[in-house]
Amino acid sequence: MGVPFNQMSSERYPKDRKGESFDWSAFDLPDEAFGDGKITDWSIDKIKSQAADKPFFLAVGFYRPHIPLYAPKKYFDLHPLETIRLPDTIDDDFADVPTAGKERAPNAVGAGTHAHVIKHKQWKHAVQAYLASLSFVDHQVGRLLDCLDNSQHTDNTIVVLFSDHGWHLGEKQAWGKSSGWVHSTQVPLIISGPKAKADELCDEPVSLLDLYPTLSEMAGLPSPDLGGVSLSELLKNPSADTNRVVKTYVNSDDYVLSGKRWRYVRYGDGGEELYDALNDPREYENLAGSKSHQRTIKEFHDRVHE
Repeated sequence: MGVPFNQMSSERYPKDRKGESFDWSAFDLPDEAFGDGKITDWSIDKIKSQAADKPFFLAVGFYRPHIPLYAPKKYFDLHPLETIRLPDTIDDDFADVPTAGKERAPNAVGAGTHAHVIKHKQWKHAVQAYLASLSFVDHQVGRLLDCLDNSQHTDNTIVVLFSDHGWHLGEKQAWGKSSGWVHSTQVPLIISGPKAKADELCDEPVSLLDLYPTLSEMAGLPSPDLGGVSLSELLKNPSADTNRVVKTYVNSDDYVLSGKRWRYVRYGDGGEELYDALNDPREYENLAGSKSHQRTIKEFHDRVHE
């Protein structure tokens, strides 16, 4: 049976002879030895070969920081273990979490269990590997943008950077994804282009479903209704107030409603969580059981259907 580089026994696939994908290690190899380095090289060649008078669409998918967290050693060196800051947690974080949340999130499906990481004293090592993977991909993105900036397409190209989901690093005793909490459902989203205001942050809730209508409108193309709304107005005025609520499905049973002030998690068995995103961004206090917030929950559902 394969042995993970992190030397932890497998919880997810104990009988799998290929080893454990919840693994991490530094490798003394160049960037181009990894898939993400090869993808960047390929993408740079594509940008350089594009004619100036023809439109093009280029989708570049980076694998890291997905598990296994393998990256060149030089990126691990950027994050020495003695400088690693572990995620903020509280001891009784599960005290007010519904049964479904306690059972589904802190398990070994998305990655491994927090108890297993703690048992093998690997928390800092795992966070280091995650940060190294981020730094590795950040460098690849920088290479790609440098190529674009030095090309003939720099002034008329729309660039979108986003990820498919977030990732727990021990918050709420969870690792990986598959939860309705903010660490799993919130993703980075950056849009840059000729019709977007530069160097501005937008705090409004949006959905990845919005990308298709947004890019269609920015490119002057027709956009059939496939869900989502165009973000073109927010790109022009990032401080605009939309009063929007976005619905995210965790699976067929669980969903999340996200607004600017509140986040609501609903489980298939009826369990509920409500968090004040403004005053409790790490979601420590579940307010769903409070009578004073029942109206907030009802209004949330009404707004998402508008």
